[in-house]
Parts: sequence; structure tokens; C-alpha cells
Amino acid sequence: MKEKIILVGGGGHCHSVIDVVEQEGKFEIFGIVDDNPNLIGKDILGYQVIGTREDLPHILQDCSNAIITIGQITPNSIRAKIFKDLKNLGFNLPTIISPFAYIAKSAIIGEGNIVMHQALINSNAKIGNNCIINTKALIEHDVVVEDNCHISTGAILNGGTVVKADTFFGSNAVTKQLATVSGFVKAGRVVK
Repeated sequence: MKEKIILVGGGGHCHSVIDVVEQEGKFEIFGIVDDNPNLIGKDILGYQVIGTREDLPHILQDCSNAIITIGQITPNSIRAKIFKDLKNLGFNLPTIISPFAYIAKSAIIGEGNIVMHQALINSNAKIGNNCIINTKALIEHDVVVEDNCHISTGAILNGGTVVKADTFFGSNAVTKQLATVSGFVKAGRVVK
């Protein structure tokens, strides 16, 4: 029998995460919580919004796993706060990995991350906690992605790059080898 997981956030990123959770097949989605009380009782891709974050202490009694399904562009303070709050409540925050992603066996991945379809995480890469590694992102060898980062769709982090905590790295942005990145990086930018 699969363990249950609660999804925290019911917007567009939630739609993508639902697909990855279903494809991975390790968890059964227990429901969705969202801070918009008008969504309670509504259906999102076959799963019901069962409450707001205020209901999480009660939900924990029936479901001890959670994943944050709120996307991050800027700022990421909401995702970081929710991660901390979920940990303080006692939730387990597993990393969800698409079966269509590639993770090198020497890569290290923290907790509460989502690795989307066709993402590649190569040898000796290190991913912190509470990160989004989005569709078709390439994390090359020896890259370090610190906590609370979003590596967006089609982004490329070349070997030895360090992405500082709380960074948004935009779609199709690219780093040169051994770059250090922080803050907000626009889509399509090349970071030297």
C-alpha cells in the first residue's frame, strides 16, 4: 500500500507536480491544501482541496508526508516559510523524482525537492532542500544548488557552478563552468 502525501498549494505548479507524483508511483495523493478558502471542496486534476494551511496540524494525523506545490519566481520567501512550518509541525518532506529524470548515483539530493520530467542531475552534483529542478533542466557534474532554489525549464548549470540559496534561475539560462549565481537570473541569460 502506498504512503499518502498532501500537496501544499493548488496553482499551476501543483498541476505539474501531480503528474510527477502519479508517474513516480510511490505516493497516493491524500489531497491539496491552499490558502484560498474559495478552493476548498474544489477538484484539481482529480484531487480535492481539503483545507488551508491552518488545517495542516489536523491533516498530519492522517497524512505525515507533504510536498510544496507552490512555484517560485520571486520572492521565494513563501516556499521557504512553508518548508520551515511543515518541518516544525512534524511532516516528512520527501523528494519527488520523475521516472523520466536522470539522477547520477553519486549525486546527493536533500529533502522536499521536486525533480521534474527529463531533468538531468549528473555526477557529484549536490542539491539542497526545498528546490524545484524543473522540466529539462541540466545540472552538470560537481554543481552545488543550495536550499530554496528554482532551476527553471531548460536551464543549464555547467560543471562546478554554485547556485546560492534562494535563487531563481530562469528558463533557458546558462552558466559558464565554475560560475557562482545568486538572486534572480532572467530567462535566456548567460552567466559567466
